[in-house]
Amino acid sequence: MSDDEQGGAADDAPEQPGGGRSSDDGRKSGDDKKGDDRKRDRDDRKRDRDGRKDRDGRKGGDDRKDRDDRDRDRDDADDSDEEKSAEDEEAQKEKEREAERERAAGRFKEHTRDPLADDQGEEGPTDLAAAARTRRATRQLFDVRRDLISFAHSRLQSAHIGDNINLMLGARRPGAGMRSGPVPEDELRRLRRAHVPPEGYVRLRNTLRARRLLVLGAAPGTGRTSTALSLLDEVTAAAANGTDEEPAARLRRVDSDGGIRQLAETLDGEGGEAWHGTGHLLELSLNRPDALPPDEMDLDELAAALARRDAFAVIVVTVGSAANPLLAGRYGMLCPPAPTDELLTTRLRERLEERTSQGREDAASLDDLLARAADLAGRDEVTDAVGLTDLRPAEAELLASLLAGHVLGDVSYEDLLSGCRSIAAEQAQEWFAGVDRALTVPSAAEPDRARARSGTATLFHPVAFRIALAVLGGASHSAVAAAAHLLTWELSVQSDPDNTPARPLFCDDPEADVALSRAELTDGKVEVDGHDVPARLIFYRGSALPAAVLTELWDRHFPVRAPVVRWLRLLADDPRSQVWMRAAVAAGELCVRDFDHGYTELVRPLADATTNRRLIFAATTLDQAAGHDSHRKAVHKLVGDWSRKGTASQRWTAAWALGYGNAAATTDDTLDALAKIGVRDDGELAGVASHNVVRLLVLPDAAEVLERMAEWTHHKREPYQDLGLAATVRLALTTVDELLMDPDSPAEGSDSPWGDRGDWPVLLALAAIRPELVPAMADLMWTALNTARSKDVAMDSLEELLRSAERKSGAEWTRPGLAALLPALSTEEHDRRRLDWLLRRMMNDPEKPLPEPKARDLWWLAVEPVDRPRQAGPRRDRTREEERYG
Repeated sequence: MSDDEQGGAADDAPEQPGGGRSSDDGRKSGDDKKGDDRKRDRDDRKRDRDGRKDRDGRKGGDDRKDRDDRDRDRDDADDSDEEKSAEDEEAQKEKEREAERERAAGRFKEHTRDPLADDQGEEGPTDLAAAARTRRATRQLFDVRRDLISFAHSRLQSAHIGDNINLMLGARRPGAGMRSGPVPEDELRRLRRAHVPPEGYVRLRNTLRARRLLVLGAAPGTGRTSTALSLLDEVTAAAANGTDEEPAARLRRVDSDGGIRQLAETLDGEGGEAWHGTGHLLELSLNRPDALPPDEMDLDELAAALARRDAFAVIVVTVGSAANPLLAGRYGMLCPPAPTDELLTTRLRERLEERTSQGREDAASLDDLLARAADLAGRDEVTDAVGLTDLRPAEAELLASLLAGHVLGDVSYEDLLSGCRSIAAEQAQEWFAGVDRALTVPSAAEPDRARARSGTATLFHPVAFRIALAVLGGASHSAVAAAAHLLTWELSVQSDPDNTPARPLFCDDPEADVALSRAELTDGKVEVDGHDVPARLIFYRGSALPAAVLTELWDRHFPVRAPVVRWLRLLADDPRSQVWMRAAVAAGELCVRDFDHGYTELVRPLADATTNRRLIFAATTLDQAAGHDSHRKAVHKLVGDWSRKGTASQRWTAAWALGYGNAAATTDDTLDALAKIGVRDDGELAGVASHNVVRLLVLPDAAEVLERMAEWTHHKREPYQDLGLAATVRLALTTVDELLMDPDSPAEGSDSPWGDRGDWPVLLALAAIRPELVPAMADLMWTALNTARSKDVAMDSLEELLRSAERKSGAEWTRPGLAALLPALSTEEHDRRRLDWLLRRMMNDPEKPLPEPKARDLWWLAVEPVDRPRQAGPRRDRTREEERYG
């Protein structure tokens, strides 16, 4: 391309091309025509005077000449004043028209702003795409198919299976209230037969033999007591070495209320010889605010007393900040949980052996029954019902009993699934049962009660962490921990409003939080201002636990609702999308449990807020509730009422809820409601309405949405036109990531055509995926480019589309979408002239100049697409613009 060609664009193209069928640009107004008429009248009068002077010549002599000169000067002065006045008036009117055009363009530009720009700044980045991805990931944790209404009634309280298996389920397991006394021999025999050693069991046994005393730390329910008894059984059996001592007296449970010192005094006191070679199990409870762990000197004294009696002891403690000094000492060790698969297989074999040992002729073999039970346990429906990655011993025993009962014909398949669902529910009930019982001591013990009150934060932190993990699962560990501390404060204030809760600043134990909550940490990434950064993410080890925790919390502990609601409102103001969007989805699940309470305390207050983030929070909460069949119609009516007669903030919230596609019965109803919101009050909410119209284009009814947009752009009322034009421009400005918010919109790497197009503009993604929509989208874009108030924004959006053809690395980006769209957008000479002007503007951009080869490639992509079949016969003559590009 030569220099004169590069500089000659102004000869062939207007400064900003416009015009066309749907354009309101280039038409002269009535004021323009009146000004032209006045100018023509002045010119005619002047020509008449000049003609008369020519005909008269010099007949009148000098006097007449002088008079004519004076008349001519006076007429010229009058004409000059009149012409100047008309020109000034015309210039003033032109300035007013230009100012009005600028105001109209400015108002239209406001319609295309990011909905979160008001909260995050005019020019700052917003987190709509991050919020979209967060919502998609969170909804996968709260599977709508696991309807909480039925989930609440799936608890299997008891079952009698055949003649041998009797299950009693509940948060309090059998034996939880046992005190001091010998361990029965039949319990030891069963322990030897069924115990599954955890990883590192041999190291635990060797340590106990060497030191006589072991402090074993683990989370409740992980089999720590069974492991402790198994260790004591082995070391004391080896120490007895064939003596005549009664087996029942060899192992004893010791009441922890007596303490470590009392056990040491008993071993060294009168009659201490009777404790020779025995094993002692203590379970210390350190979760009370006034509970203090034994110090190292007490442990040394007990170890010495055990050595003098050739005895052993295991102290079982719950991991946490209170137990850290014990576990960090010379006697402390952690007890890993038993492996799930081996644990379940052992329990299954134990259960099935009991039935096959009866020797019935029609009974199947043990191996056959084990194979059938294993196949049953591997079914997706069963694993989804269980919803736990790892099973604890009691849970494995329950599942084994259910599986064995079903393969033996004693338990129906429905009861099997119901019992499987109850496992996570029972875990949640156990976590929350009697947490604050230590705070409700009798009034006679007022001093103790005062000390207990001072530790409310320490008492509530574990349950607060579990609630925060249920709401924010999948977020960074730091975000969940911070939210847990915030909730701990709210719980403490609710429990004791007269006192300010205090919490030590350096007492956290992340490992204990993870262990006590059945959680896991994984390496991942979180988005910060649109950029991925490494982070440690935290999840529950089981898909059923988040729903089970929220169900237990909302259905069985009513006083806790108030602090949780306050906490969720605080999370709605968190600037991180990984926090506020996850909280919105969880709030929707809570609303399903009790919609009246959720609407009154959460949805309605947030829908009347002044910040857009809170309005989106309320809309997302409504949409999550609408995902359940039981609440869909109620949400439809509520959103419909807000669309017609709600306040401005309620209509804003309704528009966002409609954009999810679940807040109205049909797509047609959704578009009707969005139109009502968008055109009311001279298009005050046209911006949010148009954005949510575009969100509907990822649904199967995209053709219907485009048809409605075309109707709006050709409507006789300007607010409808603005709604259609704004939606068109947003179609080019919005990326796919900002719209795909549902689990059924697959992520990158999947088989979905959307999968690898997350950063594509929706316009180009649809052009590449659904070519049948290209004519409708091209017509809408043409209208926006040829309408005065929208052409500047539309031209800028077209420039962004062109620049997205290739990535900075040179790899192909949206070129297939441009190849489908540009030919349909450049069918006329005027369209090609506009494209030529735009490409040259991009080439001359001082900040981001477009290289000439790329401009040439984009030009030929529009005027000569590669997939267009060559016509027979001579080629048509090229236009001047085509000649410039080769």
